[in-house]
Amino acid sequence: MSTETTSRNAPNLEARISQTGAALLDTLYQVLDDLPDRPQGPQALAGRISIDKVLASRILKALRSPDSMSVMHRIPGPEPLRRFLRSIARHGVDPKLVQAADQAVDKFAALIRDDLGDRGALDAIVSAWVPEARREFELRNKQAAYRSTSQLRGAQARTILATALLHPAEDADRLDLVWISGLIGLHRLRPDAAVKLATRRMVRSDDGRHPQTLNGDPSEGIGDALLADFSTSPAPSFDVHQAGEVVHYTLADPGFGPGSAVDMVFAEVNRSEMRRFIGPDEQRKGFIFAETSVPAKTLQFDAIIHRDVYPGAAPALRIYDTALEGVADVNDRARDIDQLSTLETIEALGTGVERIGSSSAPRYSRLIAHVCERLDWDRSAFRAYRCRIDYPIYGTQVAMCFDPPRKSSE
Repeated sequence: MSTETTSRNAPNLEARISQTGAALLDTLYQVLDDLPDRPQGPQALAGRISIDKVLASRILKALRSPDSMSVMHRIPGPEPLRRFLRSIARHGVDPKLVQAADQAVDKFAALIRDDLGDRGALDAIVSAWVPEARREFELRNKQAAYRSTSQLRGAQARTILATALLHPAEDADRLDLVWISGLIGLHRLRPDAAVKLATRRMVRSDDGRHPQTLNGDPSEGIGDALLADFSTSPAPSFDVHQAGEVVHYTLADPGFGPGSAVDMVFAEVNRSEMRRFIGPDEQRKGFIFAETSVPAKTLQFDAIIHRDVYPGAAPALRIYDTALEGVADVNDRARDIDQLSTLETIEALGTGVERIGSSSAPRYSRLIAHVCERLDWDRSAFRAYRCRIDYPIYGTQVAMCFDPPRKSSE
Protein backbone atom coordinates (compact mmCIF):
# COMPACT_ATOMS: atom_id res chain seq x y z
CA MET A 1 0.00 0.00 0.00
CA SER A 2 1.47 3.39 -0.99
CA THR A 3 2.01 6.25 1.45
CA GLU A 4 -0.50 8.34 -0.50
CA THR A 5 -3.15 5.60 -0.26
CA THR A 6 -2.47 5.09 3.44
CA SER A 7 -2.83 8.81 4.12
CA ARG A 8 -6.07 9.01 2.13
CA ASN A 9 -7.56 6.00 3.96
CA ALA A 10 -6.42 7.06 7.43
CA PRO A 11 -9.84 8.30 8.69
CA ASN A 12 -11.56 5.14 7.45
CA LEU A 13 -8.85 2.96 8.98
CA GLU A 14 -9.20 4.71 12.31
CA ALA A 15 -12.95 4.10 12.20
CA ARG A 16 -12.47 0.39 11.38
CA ILE A 17 -9.99 -0.05 14.21
CA SER A 18 -12.40 1.63 16.63
CA GLN A 19 -15.36 -0.42 15.38
CA THR A 20 -13.38 -3.64 15.67
CA GLY A 21 -12.41 -2.82 19.24
CA ALA A 22 -16.01 -2.02 20.14
CA ALA A 23 -17.24 -5.31 18.64
CA LEU A 24 -14.61 -7.31 20.53
CA LEU A 25 -15.43 -5.54 23.78
CA ASP A 26 -19.17 -6.12 23.39
CA THR A 27 -19.16 -9.76 22.24
CA LEU A 28 -16.39 -11.02 24.53
CA TYR A 29 -18.00 -9.35 27.53
CA GLN A 30 -21.32 -11.08 26.74
CA VAL A 31 -19.59 -14.46 26.39
CA LEU A 32 -17.80 -14.08 29.69
CA ASP A 33 -20.90 -12.74 31.45
CA ASP A 34 -22.89 -15.80 30.27
CA LEU A 35 -20.45 -18.27 31.85
CA PRO A 36 -22.37 -20.05 34.67
CA ASP A 37 -21.04 -19.19 38.12
CA ARG A 38 -18.50 -16.90 36.50
CA PRO A 39 -15.29 -16.93 38.54
CA GLN A 40 -13.57 -13.71 39.55
CA GLY A 41 -9.95 -13.02 38.73
CA PRO A 42 -7.60 -14.40 36.07
CA GLN A 43 -6.38 -17.40 38.05
CA ALA A 44 -9.89 -18.62 38.82
CA LEU A 45 -11.02 -18.07 35.23
CA ALA A 46 -7.97 -19.90 33.86
CA GLY A 47 -8.63 -22.89 36.10
CA ARG A 48 -12.34 -22.96 35.33
CA ILE A 49 -12.11 -23.09 31.52
CA SER A 50 -8.61 -24.64 31.22
CA ILE A 51 -6.62 -21.78 29.65
CA ASP A 52 -3.34 -20.31 30.84
CA LYS A 53 -3.39 -17.56 33.44
CA VAL A 54 -1.58 -15.03 31.23
CA LEU A 55 -4.25 -15.26 28.50
CA ALA A 56 -7.03 -14.99 31.09
CA SER A 57 -5.38 -11.93 32.61
CA ARG A 58 -4.96 -10.18 29.25
CA ILE A 59 -8.59 -10.77 28.28
CA LEU A 60 -9.93 -9.49 31.59
CA LYS A 61 -7.69 -6.44 31.39
CA ALA A 62 -8.89 -5.71 27.84
CA LEU A 63 -12.53 -5.98 28.92
CA ARG A 64 -11.91 -3.36 31.61
CA SER A 65 -10.74 -0.87 28.98
CA PRO A 66 -12.39 2.57 29.00
CA ASP A 67 -12.78 2.75 25.21
CA SER A 68 -12.46 0.75 22.01
CA MET A 69 -8.94 1.99 21.17
CA SER A 70 -7.69 0.87 24.56
CA VAL A 71 -9.24 -2.52 23.87
CA MET A 72 -7.20 -2.78 20.68
CA HIS A 73 -4.06 -1.99 22.63
CA ARG A 74 -4.69 -4.59 25.35
CA ILE A 75 -6.47 -7.40 23.52
CA PRO A 76 -4.57 -10.64 22.71
CA GLY A 77 -4.19 -11.67 19.07
CA PRO A 78 -6.82 -13.53 17.05
CA GLU A 79 -5.45 -17.04 17.67
CA PRO A 80 -5.31 -16.74 21.48
CA LEU A 81 -8.84 -15.32 21.39
CA ARG A 82 -10.03 -18.32 19.37
CA ARG A 83 -8.48 -20.67 21.93
CA PHE A 84 -10.33 -18.79 24.64
CA LEU A 85 -13.66 -19.07 22.79
CA ARG A 86 -13.20 -22.79 22.08
CA SER A 87 -12.52 -23.40 25.76
CA ILE A 88 -15.34 -21.29 27.15
CA ALA A 89 -17.83 -22.78 24.65
CA ARG A 90 -17.46 -26.13 26.43
CA HIS A 91 -18.71 -24.68 29.72
CA GLY A 92 -22.34 -23.83 29.14
CA VAL A 93 -22.11 -20.50 27.30
CA ASP A 94 -24.84 -19.74 24.73
CA PRO A 95 -23.50 -20.88 21.31
CA LYS A 96 -25.00 -17.80 19.62
CA LEU A 97 -22.91 -15.54 21.84
CA VAL A 98 -19.79 -17.56 21.08
CA GLN A 99 -20.57 -17.37 17.33
CA ALA A 100 -20.95 -13.58 17.49
CA ALA A 101 -17.62 -13.30 19.30
CA ASP A 102 -16.02 -15.60 16.71
CA GLN A 103 -17.20 -13.28 13.96
CA ALA A 104 -15.73 -10.26 15.77
CA VAL A 105 -12.41 -12.10 16.06
CA ASP A 106 -12.53 -12.94 12.34
CA LYS A 107 -12.94 -9.22 11.53
CA PHE A 108 -10.05 -8.47 13.88
CA ALA A 109 -7.86 -10.96 12.01
CA ALA A 110 -8.91 -9.54 8.63
CA LEU A 111 -8.09 -6.00 9.80
CA ILE A 112 -4.56 -7.05 10.72
CA ARG A 113 -4.03 -9.21 7.63
CA ASP A 114 -5.61 -7.05 4.93
CA ASP A 115 -5.27 -3.47 6.17
CA LEU A 116 -2.21 -3.42 8.43
CA GLY A 117 0.07 -6.34 7.63
CA ASP A 118 0.93 -7.37 11.20
CA ARG A 119 0.16 -6.70 14.86
CA GLY A 120 3.16 -4.40 15.19
CA ALA A 121 1.58 -2.01 12.69
CA LEU A 122 -1.63 -1.98 14.73
CA ASP A 123 0.30 -1.21 17.91
CA ALA A 124 2.07 1.66 16.17
CA ILE A 125 -1.21 3.19 15.01
CA VAL A 126 -3.03 2.75 18.32
CA SER A 127 -0.09 4.33 20.16
CA ALA A 128 -1.02 7.66 18.56
CA TRP A 129 -4.38 7.66 20.38
CA VAL A 130 -3.74 5.83 23.68
CA PRO A 131 -1.09 7.36 25.99
CA GLU A 132 -0.56 4.06 27.81
CA ALA A 133 0.00 2.32 24.49
CA ARG A 134 2.36 5.06 23.34
CA ARG A 135 4.59 4.70 26.40
CA GLU A 136 4.73 0.91 26.11
CA PHE A 137 5.25 1.08 22.35
CA GLU A 138 8.15 3.53 22.62
CA LEU A 139 9.88 1.71 25.47
CA ARG A 140 9.54 -1.73 23.88
CA ASN A 141 10.92 -0.58 20.55
CA LYS A 142 13.69 1.54 22.05
CA GLN A 143 14.78 -1.44 24.12
CA ALA A 144 14.86 -3.65 21.02
CA ALA A 145 16.85 -1.00 19.13
CA TYR A 146 19.35 -0.77 22.01
CA ARG A 147 19.98 -4.51 21.92
CA SER A 148 20.51 -4.68 18.17
CA THR A 149 22.54 -1.48 17.90
CA SER A 150 24.80 -2.58 20.76
CA GLN A 151 25.63 -5.74 18.84
CA LEU A 152 26.22 -3.90 15.58
CA ARG A 153 28.30 -1.11 17.11
CA GLY A 154 30.14 -3.52 19.37
CA ALA A 155 29.83 -1.39 22.49
CA GLN A 156 27.34 -0.37 25.15
CA ALA A 157 27.08 1.65 28.34
CA ARG A 158 24.81 1.57 31.34
CA THR A 159 24.50 5.38 31.47
CA ILE A 160 25.40 8.33 29.28
CA LEU A 161 25.96 11.27 31.60
CA ALA A 162 25.69 14.79 30.19
CA THR A 163 25.55 17.71 32.62
CA ALA A 164 25.86 21.34 31.55
CA LEU A 165 26.49 24.11 34.07
CA LEU A 166 25.86 27.69 32.91
CA HIS A 167 27.32 30.59 34.90
CA PRO A 168 27.84 34.32 34.13
CA ALA A 169 31.27 34.92 32.62
CA GLU A 170 33.73 37.69 33.46
CA ASP A 171 32.51 39.34 30.28
CA ALA A 172 29.05 40.46 31.37
CA ASP A 173 27.62 39.68 27.92
CA ARG A 174 28.80 36.06 27.91
CA LEU A 175 28.25 32.78 29.77
CA ASP A 176 30.72 30.18 30.97
CA LEU A 177 29.72 26.63 30.07
CA VAL A 178 31.05 23.60 31.91
CA TRP A 179 30.35 20.14 30.60
CA ILE A 180 30.51 17.09 32.85
CA SER A 181 30.42 14.15 30.48
CA GLY A 182 30.61 10.48 31.24
CA LEU A 183 29.98 6.93 30.20
CA ILE A 184 29.14 4.62 33.09
CA GLY A 185 29.56 0.86 32.71
CA LEU A 186 31.09 1.27 29.25
CA HIS A 187 32.50 -1.81 27.56
CA ARG A 188 33.19 -3.18 24.14
CA LEU A 189 31.32 -6.26 22.96
CA ARG A 190 34.01 -6.83 20.31
CA PRO A 191 37.73 -6.06 20.46
CA ASP A 192 37.67 -4.07 17.22
CA ALA A 193 34.92 -1.63 18.26
CA ALA A 194 35.75 2.09 18.44
CA VAL A 195 34.28 3.87 21.44
CA LYS A 196 34.25 7.65 21.54
CA LEU A 197 32.43 10.71 22.74
CA ALA A 198 32.74 14.29 21.59
CA THR A 199 32.11 17.82 22.77
CA ARG A 200 31.37 20.62 20.37
CA ARG A 201 30.00 24.11 20.07
CA MET A 202 27.36 25.18 17.57
CA VAL A 203 28.26 28.89 17.36
CA ARG A 204 31.75 29.34 15.94
CA SER A 205 34.15 32.07 17.05
CA ASP A 206 36.90 33.68 15.02
CA ASP A 207 39.69 32.46 17.27
CA GLY A 208 38.46 28.88 17.53
CA ARG A 209 37.54 26.91 20.61
CA HIS A 210 39.71 26.73 23.74
CA PRO A 211 38.38 24.12 26.17
CA GLN A 212 40.10 23.97 29.56
CA THR A 213 40.37 21.54 32.43
CA LEU A 214 39.11 22.40 35.91
CA ASN A 215 42.66 23.57 36.63
CA GLY A 216 42.41 26.16 33.87
CA ASP A 217 44.93 24.34 31.67
CA PRO A 218 44.30 23.85 27.94
CA SER A 219 42.55 20.53 27.27
CA GLU A 220 45.18 19.22 24.92
CA GLY A 221 45.11 15.72 26.39
CA ILE A 222 42.80 13.94 28.75
CA GLY A 223 45.06 14.98 31.69
CA ASP A 224 43.13 16.68 34.46
CA ALA A 225 39.97 16.70 32.36
CA LEU A 226 39.43 13.09 33.41
CA LEU A 227 38.03 13.15 36.95
CA ALA A 228 39.98 10.29 38.48
CA ASP A 229 37.96 10.24 41.72
CA PHE A 230 34.80 9.49 39.73
CA SER A 231 36.28 7.18 37.09
CA THR A 232 37.59 3.64 37.07
CA SER A 233 41.00 3.09 38.66
CA PRO A 234 43.41 2.71 36.99
CA ALA A 235 42.08 5.48 34.79
CA PRO A 236 41.03 4.54 31.24
CA SER A 237 43.34 5.94 28.57
CA PHE A 238 42.13 8.01 25.62
CA ASP A 239 43.22 9.32 22.29
CA VAL A 240 42.23 13.00 22.01
CA HIS A 241 41.74 14.77 18.72
CA GLN A 242 40.46 18.30 18.07
CA ALA A 243 38.87 19.05 14.71
CA GLY A 244 37.70 22.64 14.45
CA GLU A 245 34.89 23.13 16.96
CA VAL A 246 34.81 19.45 17.98
CA VAL A 247 36.98 17.60 20.53
CA HIS A 248 36.93 13.79 20.17
CA TYR A 249 37.80 11.42 23.03
CA THR A 250 38.36 7.81 21.92
CA LEU A 251 38.85 4.96 24.39
CA ALA A 252 42.33 3.53 23.82
CA ASP A 253 42.19 0.58 26.23
CA PRO A 254 41.90 -2.69 24.29
CA GLY A 255 39.73 -4.69 26.70
CA PHE A 256 36.31 -6.06 25.80
CA GLY A 257 33.48 -7.97 27.46
CA PRO A 258 31.52 -7.12 30.66
CA GLY A 259 34.59 -7.71 32.82
CA SER A 260 36.32 -4.78 31.13
CA ALA A 261 33.55 -2.26 31.88
CA VAL A 262 34.79 1.16 32.93
CA ASP A 263 33.37 4.39 34.27
CA MET A 264 34.84 7.51 32.71
CA VAL A 265 33.84 10.99 33.76
CA PHE A 266 35.51 14.21 32.73
CA ALA A 267 34.88 17.93 32.97
CA GLU A 268 35.51 20.56 30.32
CA VAL A 269 35.42 24.28 31.04
CA ASN A 270 34.54 26.70 28.22
CA ARG A 271 34.95 30.32 29.23
CA SER A 272 32.68 32.91 27.59
CA GLU A 273 31.26 30.11 25.46
CA MET A 274 27.75 31.44 24.92
CA ARG A 275 25.97 34.74 24.46
CA ARG A 276 24.00 35.78 27.50
CA PHE A 277 21.47 38.08 25.81
CA ILE A 278 19.70 38.54 22.51
CA GLY A 279 19.10 41.84 20.76
CA PRO A 280 15.85 43.81 20.90
CA ASP A 281 14.60 42.41 17.57
CA GLU A 282 16.43 39.08 17.58
CA GLN A 283 14.64 35.73 17.62
CA ARG A 284 17.03 33.11 18.93
CA LYS A 285 17.11 30.35 21.53
CA GLY A 286 19.92 29.61 23.89
CA PHE A 287 20.47 25.86 24.00
CA ILE A 288 22.60 22.98 25.18
CA PHE A 289 22.43 19.43 23.92
CA ALA A 290 23.56 15.86 24.47
CA GLU A 291 24.20 13.17 21.90
CA THR A 292 23.57 9.43 22.05
CA SER A 293 26.91 8.43 20.62
CA VAL A 294 27.05 4.99 22.30
CA PRO A 295 24.12 2.56 22.75
CA ALA A 296 23.06 2.96 26.39
CA LYS A 297 20.37 1.89 28.79
CA THR A 298 19.96 5.42 30.16
CA LEU A 299 20.71 8.99 29.17
CA GLN A 300 20.81 11.44 32.06
CA PHE A 301 20.95 14.97 30.68
CA ASP A 302 21.02 17.75 33.30
CA ALA A 303 21.04 21.52 32.90
CA ILE A 304 22.32 23.31 36.02
CA ILE A 305 21.67 27.01 35.51
CA HIS A 306 22.83 29.96 37.63
CA ARG A 307 19.96 32.07 38.93
CA ASP A 308 21.20 35.08 36.92
CA VAL A 309 21.18 33.09 33.68
CA TYR A 310 17.92 32.98 31.69
CA PRO A 311 15.94 34.30 34.70
CA GLY A 312 12.35 33.07 34.73
CA ALA A 313 12.89 30.82 31.71
CA ALA A 314 12.16 27.08 31.78
CA PRO A 315 13.63 24.83 29.09
CA ALA A 316 11.76 23.24 26.20
CA LEU A 317 12.81 19.84 24.91
CA ARG A 318 13.68 19.01 21.32
CA ILE A 319 14.97 15.67 20.06
CA TYR A 320 16.54 15.47 16.61
CA ASP A 321 17.35 12.67 14.21
CA THR A 322 20.92 13.41 13.11
CA ALA A 323 21.22 10.67 10.47
CA LEU A 324 20.90 12.92 7.39
CA GLU A 325 22.06 16.41 8.38
CA GLY A 326 24.18 15.79 11.49
CA VAL A 327 23.95 17.74 14.73
CA ALA A 328 21.24 20.42 14.61
CA ASP A 329 21.33 24.08 15.51
CA VAL A 330 17.91 24.58 17.11
CA ASN A 331 17.77 28.07 15.63
CA ASP A 332 17.92 26.64 12.11
CA ARG A 333 14.23 26.23 11.29
CA ALA A 334 15.13 24.00 8.37
CA ARG A 335 15.97 21.35 10.96
CA ASP A 336 12.47 21.33 12.44
CA ILE A 337 11.60 18.52 10.06
CA ASP A 338 14.21 16.32 11.79
CA GLN A 339 12.55 16.56 15.20
CA LEU A 340 11.23 13.33 16.68
CA SER A 341 7.89 13.17 18.45
CA THR A 342 8.36 11.19 21.67
CA LEU A 343 6.97 11.23 25.20
CA GLU A 344 10.25 12.30 26.81
CA THR A 345 10.01 15.24 29.21
CA ILE A 346 12.13 17.63 31.27
CA GLU A 347 11.78 17.53 35.05
CA ALA A 348 12.48 20.63 37.14
CA LEU A 349 14.68 19.61 40.09
CA GLY A 350 14.29 22.88 41.97
CA THR A 351 16.74 25.50 43.21
CA GLY A 352 20.02 24.74 44.92
CA VAL A 353 21.96 21.63 43.96
CA GLU A 354 23.63 20.88 47.29
CA ARG A 355 21.84 17.54 47.48
CA ILE A 356 21.15 16.76 43.84
CA GLY A 357 21.12 13.00 43.34
CA SER A 358 20.98 10.32 40.69
CA SER A 359 20.15 6.63 40.52
CA SER A 360 22.10 6.34 37.26
CA ALA A 361 25.42 8.04 38.03
CA PRO A 362 27.41 6.99 41.11
CA ARG A 363 28.18 9.74 43.68
CA TYR A 364 26.56 12.33 41.48
CA SER A 365 25.94 14.85 44.24
CA ARG A 366 29.62 14.70 45.21
CA LEU A 367 30.59 15.07 41.54
CA ILE A 368 28.66 18.34 41.20
CA ALA A 369 30.07 19.59 44.48
CA HIS A 370 33.61 18.78 43.32
CA VAL A 371 33.22 20.76 40.10
CA CYS A 372 31.65 23.76 41.82
CA GLU A 373 34.30 23.80 44.52
CA ARG A 374 37.11 23.75 41.96
CA LEU A 375 35.52 26.69 40.14
CA ASP A 376 34.54 28.50 43.34
CA TRP A 377 30.88 28.49 42.36
CA ASP A 378 28.08 28.59 44.93
CA ARG A 379 25.85 25.52 44.49
CA SER A 380 22.93 27.25 46.22
CA ALA A 381 22.85 29.81 43.38
CA PHE A 382 21.77 27.27 40.73
CA ARG A 383 18.53 25.70 39.59
CA ALA A 384 18.45 22.33 37.84
CA TYR A 385 16.50 20.51 35.13
CA ARG A 386 16.76 16.87 34.07
CA CYS A 387 15.79 14.86 31.01
CA ARG A 388 16.17 11.17 31.79
CA ILE A 389 15.59 8.81 28.88
CA ASP A 390 15.46 5.04 29.10
CA TYR A 391 17.09 3.40 26.08
CA PRO A 392 17.80 6.64 24.17
CA ILE A 393 17.74 6.18 20.42
CA TYR A 394 21.25 5.83 19.03
CA GLY A 395 22.19 8.75 16.80
CA THR A 396 19.75 11.24 18.33
CA GLN A 397 20.45 14.71 19.71
CA VAL A 398 18.58 15.85 22.82
CA ALA A 399 18.42 19.62 23.27
CA MET A 400 17.17 21.88 26.05
CA CYS A 401 16.20 25.30 24.71
CA PHE A 402 15.88 28.52 26.72
CA ASP A 403 14.59 32.00 25.92
CA PRO A 404 17.48 34.38 26.67
CA PRO A 405 16.72 37.82 28.08
CA ARG A 406 16.84 40.75 25.67
CA LYS A 407 19.57 43.33 25.97
CA SER A 408 18.52 46.93 25.83
CA SER A 409 19.45 48.76 22.63
CA GLU A 410 20.82 51.65 24.69
